[in-house]
Amino acid sequence: MIKVLHPITRLIIGGAQENTMLTADYHSHLPEFNGKYQVDVVCGPQTGPEGSLIEETQNRGIDLTIMPELVREISPANDLKAIVKLRKMMIDGRYDVVHTHSSKAGVLGRIAAKLAGVPIIVHTVHGWSYHEHMSPRKKNLYVMLEKIGYRNGHAMITVSPKDIDKGLAEGIGRREDYTVIRSGIELDRFGQPTVPRDEMRQSLGIPAEAVVIGSVTRLSEQKDPVTLIDALAQAHQARPDIWSVIVGDGLLRPEVEAKIASYGLSDRILLTGLRRDVPELMATFDIFVLASLWEGLPRVLPQAMATSLPIVCTRADGSAEAVIDGETGYLLPPQQPALIAEKLIELVDDAEKRKQMGAAGKARVPLFGAKKMVQDIDLLYQSLIEQKN
Repeated sequence: MIKVLHPITRLIIGGAQENTMLTADYHSHLPEFNGKYQVDVVCGPQTGPEGSLIEETQNRGIDLTIMPELVREISPANDLKAIVKLRKMMIDGRYDVVHTHSSKAGVLGRIAAKLAGVPIIVHTVHGWSYHEHMSPRKKNLYVMLEKIGYRNGHAMITVSPKDIDKGLAEGIGRREDYTVIRSGIELDRFGQPTVPRDEMRQSLGIPAEAVVIGSVTRLSEQKDPVTLIDALAQAHQARPDIWSVIVGDGLLRPEVEAKIASYGLSDRILLTGLRRDVPELMATFDIFVLASLWEGLPRVLPQAMATSLPIVCTRADGSAEAVIDGETGYLLPPQQPALIAEKLIELVDDAEKRKQMGAAGKARVPLFGAKKMVQDIDLLYQSLIEQKN
């Protein structure tokens, strides 16, 4: 049996966290692995307005350890304690593989694994910790930390080829150190809602015949919800009969609510907050929209594709891996609300195009299945183990 430990900083509701949870769950419990793996997860205690996956992870039968010292912020005292405790955990657990996720746990976890003598150390880049929207000083710090993490590991997974190029451009590793494995979703949960579309719309107060533009997103700087609201407002001004639904929460919620109110659209742009019935909510949408500034591979895009939705989103790194411009949706530059609104209005007015793009997106969905993801990760582990032997 191969013993695997997945360190991650926070188990909030997010792509990296769902990826980690599903990898641990499927490797532990899928019949095709037949007891091949024993998989544990260790995370920090922090959650936040994004919501928590801690309870769901435990309910899936995953052995989860919460380490108080593993915090998101740079904290020399806590960081040193976390390395010491992780190293002891790895030695005591006799892990064959340590597979880190998120930037903070990626650095501390790889250092601890190297000190513990773990044979195989893997890190998944769910989008780099640095980006062009931060100050040069801050970016240089994060690049330096990513390089430290790299030097203490054996292989890196990216969810998009573009992240390999971004890493190499900053001198992080060699091309042969990287493997692209797309972040997988549970395909059977999307496009097959357990609540009828009309019933869900009725619960939201939306007419059955209305065209609905929807988004599932964190209300955070990365997802740029302010641009999203500006775009939706322009679409609503042009087509007053449409409705919009935004599923999610985050630190920018007060700003988002104020922006919606300033447009007089509080009764037409609905904020649902955190919800775990995302497949049912997506089934009420006719168009999916996302306005992110940067991304790894946003899992909501394959989820929208599995729901047969046309997509309007920004050309943010991994988004272009999911959406084929002009075929399954539209890819647009970030922070351009007028362009987003223009494409939304085009799809509002053209039901046949919505249908065609939605069908084309659904045909691509098998590339993004969770089973394919864990099979690819299994192949990578096996390759690294064979190299060591």
